[in-house]
Amino acid sequence: MRRNGFLQRIGLGLGLGLMLLANGCSKPAPAAPAQTHSTLHGEVLAVDPARRVLAVRHEAIAGLMPAMAMEFAVSAGDVAVLHPGDRIRAQLTLDPAGGMPRLTEVWPDDRAAEAAIDQGARALREDTHDRGDGAYREVGEQMPEFILYNQDGKVVQISQFRGKQIMLNFIYSRCPVATMCPASTAKMMATQRLAREAGIKDAEFVSITLDPAYDTPGVLKAYAQARNIDTGNFSFLTGPEPAVRDILTQFGVADDFQGELTKHTLATLLIDARGKIIWRADGSIWEPEDFVKRMHRS
Repeated sequence: MRRNGFLQRIGLGLGLGLMLLANGCSKPAPAAPAQTHSTLHGEVLAVDPARRVLAVRHEAIAGLMPAMAMEFAVSAGDVAVLHPGDRIRAQLTLDPAGGMPRLTEVWPDDRAAEAAIDQGARALREDTHDRGDGAYREVGEQMPEFILYNQDGKVVQISQFRGKQIMLNFIYSRCPVATMCPASTAKMMATQRLAREAGIKDAEFVSITLDPAYDTPGVLKAYAQARNIDTGNFSFLTGPEPAVRDILTQFGVADDFQGELTKHTLATLLIDARGKIIWRADGSIWEPEDFVKRMHRS
């Protein structure tokens, strides 16, 4: 894919400007201009995993560039999620020095998928509002209905797991506290392995992000890949922040973001094949064997 001339002109102009400043006075050259950030909408044309590059035909970006096809650097997780023909929206960063432009915060931009996600978020918002002070769901109650994206960018309705046992928890990919999210994920993985060894074939494992603004499908894909997690029956879910907040409210999980970190509680739940919450462990002091013992042997 040919490099876009707009970026070349930025790099050339920056270089000439710095040369004139150096020759004209003895003052230090000014810092390079800040990188430019804009929202991009487009269609993936090709994926190059080795280079971590996408070729994208994007729409015009007002005041910045016309519609065109060009290459963008992306994360390893985004490369693993995306395929030719996928529609995306993302944050575009242009490097004034002429480096390859980069896409971050990459989300699906499919109308049907977004409509399903939005409809689910509205229904969940109404349900949370209608339940009021009783929004928190106790053991013995039905789990809430919700729709989110998984780590592959696919729409997941939690009801599609009806008929299976669900072990569900909450994590976020940037959590730095070893005894919190990392420990919870490790225990979910151990439970997945023990359930398989026990011959439990109808178990599904679900982790919902506490940080939907950062944890895109690509970020969660990279999170699972880095830990060699078998995602055959283990889904990492993300989506609109309002929907995630309503899910946290209904499951009684508290979080408080401060910058890039969050103070939060932990909850791990077991939900039966009919969608009823049958057990809950708060915190990270629980053993995988305890959950496996409570799982129904089919």
